[in-house]
Amino acid sequence: MNPSLESERILIFDFGSQYAQLIARRVREQNVFCQIVRHDLPAKRVAELAPKGIIFSGGPSSVYEPNAPQCDPAIFELGIPVLGICYGMQLACQTLGGKVGRNHAREYGRADCRVLESTGLFENVDASTVVWMSHGDQVQAIEGDFLPLAETDTCPIAAVRHRTRPVYGLQFHPEVSHTPQGSIVLRNFLRNVCGCQGLWKMQTFIERSIEDLKTRVGTSRVICGLSGGVDSAVTAALLLRAIGHQVACIFVDNGLLREGESDLVRKTFRDWFRADLHVVDAKDRFLSALKGVTDPQQKRKIIGKVFIDVFKAEAQHIPDARFLAQGTLYPDVIESGGAADGPAATIKTHHNVGGLPKELGFELVEPLRDLFKDEVRRLGTELGLPESLVWRHPFPGPGLAVRCLGEITPEKLATLRHADVIFLDELERSGWYRRTAQAFAVLLPVQSVGVMGDGRTYEDTIALRAVQTDDFMTADWSRLPEDLLARASTRIINNVKGVNRVVYDISSKPPATIEWE
Repeated sequence: MNPSLESERILIFDFGSQYAQLIARRVREQNVFCQIVRHDLPAKRVAELAPKGIIFSGGPSSVYEPNAPQCDPAIFELGIPVLGICYGMQLACQTLGGKVGRNHAREYGRADCRVLESTGLFENVDASTVVWMSHGDQVQAIEGDFLPLAETDTCPIAAVRHRTRPVYGLQFHPEVSHTPQGSIVLRNFLRNVCGCQGLWKMQTFIERSIEDLKTRVGTSRVICGLSGGVDSAVTAALLLRAIGHQVACIFVDNGLLREGESDLVRKTFRDWFRADLHVVDAKDRFLSALKGVTDPQQKRKIIGKVFIDVFKAEAQHIPDARFLAQGTLYPDVIESGGAADGPAATIKTHHNVGGLPKELGFELVEPLRDLFKDEVRRLGTELGLPESLVWRHPFPGPGLAVRCLGEITPEKLATLRHADVIFLDELERSGWYRRTAQAFAVLLPVQSVGVMGDGRTYEDTIALRAVQTDDFMTADWSRLPEDLLARASTRIINNVKGVNRVVYDISSKPPATIEWE
């Protein structure tokens, strides 16, 4: 294995923070490899992983509570640099002799921070800078072992460093965009304190992945599930680069695809890559299984089960197939509560992660498991995929089932596809498609009164959704021009039979998710 990636590993200890994923994303932006791990990972295991540094995330607990999550205190004896953020800072300080208590008032929002020591962690940071606070507790006393590095009006110990150990703490959150110079602070920890050089490069990732795939797969065949989306396409391209003819691609047409999806997959992988492509028409089987089902989680489970059954049946026609490849990404693993050594709560079951039973009969290969979405796009470009495919908006594994709220019927799917095509066409024409991270139409189980011509109508509602995001862990709604929305609405109402109302979703993630189900 190419050692350059692992030699600069940063471990992010997850204490239940909603921002743990963002910390990982910001570390990756500095070209440093990182992994989110359990908060109670033993010091012995940490030593085996030999990270260049450790970051303790924030968390909702109070460190002085009886059942508050703790780390193995022996970690501080390893000599590995530690940066504690919010709860992580309080835990580090309390473990090493400091005192933590409840603040007189919960502090949430922006605060003016004064830097007291402008070297090391705060090198090139303004003497007065804005930071984002989110805490009810704070470090109240640090005895003689810690030195204060920064302060705010309400938090006199906003940042610290240990006098003799490579241990640092920040009461504020450097990973969020509301801390404008937070990336500088994180870079200083990674570069100045941990000595990282920034070796997390896409070409290096490709070389390592090819080496790993060849070693693991040997002469066996690998089945790759295609969906038409970016993730599965990049997975297939990487596999084809690594092991060529040993890859067999299976595309299951589940009847829940975007308009023209099946034709696009055929053209890309049969014509472009000359891949061994198996297309299975299972539309009737999926729609029959979903008949009458309205619960979104139940929809996902059904789709996952039928998908596996169809997949297994088709796989019987591929001799020597031992492995199944999927385009699982790091956010998929985190959101499904399945990050390696991580305790993240399940938000929703991802089709790529939760639908694979133990009796599948294949070993799972997930070459993109450590990547975020923008890293996957960079990888696709490096592998030579066409730009139109690399920059295609993400599409969920359960397809239109999670965008057609309520019961799924062929008629509803046809309505949704037509509206979706019109919306995306307007985005393309106006130059907004590449300026949004993800955009789509949603068919709501809501009918309302309208007037068309001289007649009263009582018809369906389409919701339009467009978001801006770098990592898909958080997202903000896109401020699309009013005239663009007006054109899309007019075209949908005039051309999509059965729709008389169009609304625009202005919810951010969190508290909402990007998809509606």
